[in-house]
Amino acid sequence: MSETIGGLLILAGTLLLAIACLGVLRLPDALSRQHAATKAATLALGIMALGVAVLQGGAAWWWRSALLMVTLFLTLPLAAHALARVAARKRSRPSTKRGA
Repeated sequence: MSETIGGLLILAGTLLLAIACLGVLRLPDALSRQHAATKAATLALGIMALGVAVLQGGAAWWWRSALLMVTLFLTLPLAAHALARVAARKRSRPSTKRGA
């Protein structure tokens, strides 16, 4: 039973990650692409880590998966915020080309 649940969780995470990749390729601007990459990827990788913990069993795997999920939930939104700030600054600056 746990093999089925773990496999389904990993499959669901893989599908979410594929959808996030499509969003990165298809969305029009940097902020939209960054949103697709970080929000969906955070959820997808968390679900995949949960699936691995279910498949492997044991307390050590649950602790590793929990640590991985905490790290993901802390770092990916911070990276997304930093990228969004850079994209917003680049977009709001007027062009500085001379002689055009």
